[in-house]
Amino acid sequence: MLYESSKDYGQPRRIALVDCNNFYASCERVFKPAWNHLPVGVLSNNDGCIVARSNELKAAGIPMGAPYFKFKDQLENMGAIIVSSNYALYGDMSARVMDTLAQYTPDMEIYSIDEAWLDMTGFNTATLDEYARQIVSNVHQCTGIPVSMGIAPTKVLAKLANRLCKKRNIPGQVFNIGGAAHIEQLLKSFAVEEVWGIGRRWAEQLKTKHHIYTALDLYNADSHQMRSHYSVVMQRIILELQGVPCLFANDIKPKQQIIASRSFGTRITQKSEIIEAISTHLVRACQKLRAQNSMASGMTVSIRTAAFQPKEKYYGNRATTKFTVPTADTRHMIAAAIRAIDSIFKQGPRYAKAGVMLFDISSADTVQYDLFDEQVTPESNALMSVIDSINSRYGKKAIFFGSQGIDNKWAMKRDKMTQHFTTNWLEIPNV
Repeated sequence: MLYESSKDYGQPRRIALVDCNNFYASCERVFKPAWNHLPVGVLSNNDGCIVARSNELKAAGIPMGAPYFKFKDQLENMGAIIVSSNYALYGDMSARVMDTLAQYTPDMEIYSIDEAWLDMTGFNTATLDEYARQIVSNVHQCTGIPVSMGIAPTKVLAKLANRLCKKRNIPGQVFNIGGAAHIEQLLKSFAVEEVWGIGRRWAEQLKTKHHIYTALDLYNADSHQMRSHYSVVMQRIILELQGVPCLFANDIKPKQQIIASRSFGTRITQKSEIIEAISTHLVRACQKLRAQNSMASGMTVSIRTAAFQPKEKYYGNRATTKFTVPTADTRHMIAAAIRAIDSIFKQGPRYAKAGVMLFDISSADTVQYDLFDEQVTPESNALMSVIDSINSRYGKKAIFFGSQGIDNKWAMKRDKMTQHFTTNWLEIPNV
């Protein structure tokens, strides 16, 4: 299909949001086709809450984030399949979906693990919907993951188009809001809190202070006046509803804080286990830091016991480290974290959670190295890059740090986890 650059030809902008349907549950169904018409749910860390639901679970009234123990009997009575979260599988399936989507447009922006923006400006508008349906069909065929697509002149409208596509189960799973004859009627069907970027607090203020209840009400609001009451973000949302593109890929800034924390699968009391957990969290956080080509000047390590335990006294503490030179070197971070743990660890409490936060993040391209700091050098960055590359190719612990430990008894509880069908040679499905 002929593509023409909108920058060169001044074509009306067409942006598509592709969203995987019930992504975690769909990933599980790919390798368990017998589950395709059964209710499927995925649990959160330590098998605590339901964080992903198939359409059957949604129809049964099982709420998002529901504590598993409260609905366990109901789920068993309805024959639901409940599994632990399998993040390695979901990450790999996401990569397959994104690789497939990238074949259909020269301009794609990955938004989340199960969403991507496709810039379809310049494609022939007469055949755009058919081309979009072909993309949806091919993604399902190539990956086994069902997706929906919303097309519109702006990202905010594309989000609404995608939501409407799922709500009304549009044939072909594609809805082009840019070609809708009655866009105002469509906007009227959405509550204001359903608009992308409008959180609960803003929704309450819009309703009580400005009598704005629907997307159409917001569409008709004065963007300049609303900016004075809220921020430039609100102004951009309104302009996007009105069909004026305001949100582009280069508007997205790197994360200014990176947090990695997790509750333990069982209570722990030993400092060595705290060090293992913090080291593991730091490995993950530093990978994210390097992935956005950034370095951090500060790090906070925190540990705590479980809250609201009547028979146990609560204890929580944290320690912050500032680095002379910003770094993304995991070795340097772990060494500093161990010193921090030494200063806050107390023998006796049964710890329930530990975490790290990296802050004061800046671009790696702007870092000025210190002649007297031998730990942070361009060579250390090259080493970290090699480690990331090997782990990406052969598995996340192909190379790991000794402080991470081997037999992590503190690891989160995942008693119902399925196989690593695509990321472990020993668990590849037999055909």
